[in-house]
Amino acid sequence: MEQLVRLLETSDQSLASYSLESIVLSLLLAFVLGQVIAWVYAWSHSGLSYSRSFTQSLLLMTIVVSLVMYVIGNSIITAFGLLGALALIRFRNVLKDTRDTVFVFIALVVGMSVGSQRYLTAIAGTVALVSVVFYLNWTAFGTLGRFDGYLTCRVLGAGGGDEPRDPHADLTRLLRRFCHAVKLVSTRQSGEEEGSEFVYQVGLRDRERSGQLVGELRQVEGIRHVSFVMRSELSEV
Repeated sequence: MEQLVRLLETSDQSLASYSLESIVLSLLLAFVLGQVIAWVYAWSHSGLSYSRSFTQSLLLMTIVVSLVMYVIGNSIITAFGLLGALALIRFRNVLKDTRDTVFVFIALVVGMSVGSQRYLTAIAGTVALVSVVFYLNWTAFGTLGRFDGYLTCRVLGAGGGDEPRDPHADLTRLLRRFCHAVKLVSTRQSGEEEGSEFVYQVGLRDRERSGQLVGELRQVEGIRHVSFVMRSELSEV
């Protein structure tokens, strides 16, 4: 254990050592840090472009790059030879999300740090990058829209009887109760039997209560149809 701590403390100051002990330590550290990067990517991912193979590739890439740094060592000739060999391989997989590209670079940099035996740099860099990802998700950084989705309501006219009830009043009351922002997008007037259709952009006070809003709207007399389309976290409504 003391020898492991000594390796971590002196790796950034000393010349690279290519002993079996240092290689095993680098590969184990690359495996651990690659796992952290892959798990954080999977946890923070949103949208429809998630790929299990890409997540596994982040782990493997960290280990492979660290091993490549050992192969290159201090030899410029080996570095150019490896570059020429990699040039023969064509990577046809196109990343759909720029965020995926960032994680690829993270895996590359961490692998290079471990492979060049800059262990403290690799650990500190991974912790810093993971902390930034947690911050971005927690604060929803970069989100510009105030609205969470589209709400469509088909409303009939005021009901009959001694005290006719206007469904618009109940609709407005419920929207004020569940939403912090409401914007009427479109209105379509139909016949008396079909009523009118209203489409709103709504910003919910609590996204988890969207189902409750739809359920209470459907119970209002005079409202025939209610649908709510929640927007994706990666797109702006």
